Amino acid sequence: MRPLILITPSTSPAGAEMADHSTSVSSRYLDAVLAAGGLPVSLPLTTDREVLADAVAQASGVLFSGGDDIDPRRYWPEVPEALLATCDLAEPARDVMELALLAEIFRQRKPLLAICRGHQLVNVFLGGTLYVDLPTQVASVAAHNQMDLRNDVAHRVDLPADSRFAAISGTTTLGVNSTHHQAIHRLASPLRASATAPDGVVEASELGSEGQGLLPWFQSVQYHPERLAAPEHARLFRAFVEACRTPDR
Repeated sequence: MRPLILITPSTSPAGAEMADHSTSVSSRYLDAVLAAGGLPVSLPLTTDREVLADAVAQASGVLFSGGDDIDPRRYWPEVPEALLATCDLAEPARDVMELALLAEIFRQRKPLLAICRGHQLVNVFLGGTLYVDLPTQVASVAAHNQMDLRNDVAHRVDLPADSRFAAISGTTTLGVNSTHHQAIHRLASPLRASATAPDGVVEASELGSEGQGLLPWFQSVQYHPERLAAPEHARLFRAFVEACRTPDR
């Protein structure tokens, strides 16, 4: 039986795509989970803690998808207005839902794969911070928001040889796409960087020595592996789904 994998959706206000409010999940996420042996199911947008707790209880694991920016006032209350203006914010209910969902995942100890926005949100949830806008705040970094290469390699990332991510990927170097203007600034203490770009941007994280035991399996990535064809990216989804099959959590 395929393990049930919850996926967080993107949202659109009434009139943006349809006449009513809508949620959506890219088929790339669904296809990647299916190919890895899982059964993907999109969550509705809800802030009801009882519903979220029930959803996590019935799931074998959860995948946090990418999407609009997290409100920086959640980790930087005094964020300058000029930086805030660079954000394309998700609707507030998505931030509320996903933070509550993370609390349930950590309480119930379910495997978690977090991509792009999800990678950033886990860091914020655990007490870390983000660069609100890399081009504004870190002038020396390479261009990371390369939307024209969303399905292609934009730069490489380096993986520590002793990381779980390197063991999963079978390599210490990956070619990745890059479609973000925000990134991890201060890494939360339970985490360690498991991939970095040549300019130092944290491109993946996993539980470090202080975080061991918080979850049975966790990996986050800043880029979009579901959009890349190389076999090492498919290995990430296979490892996640395999962790979701494990009955002893």
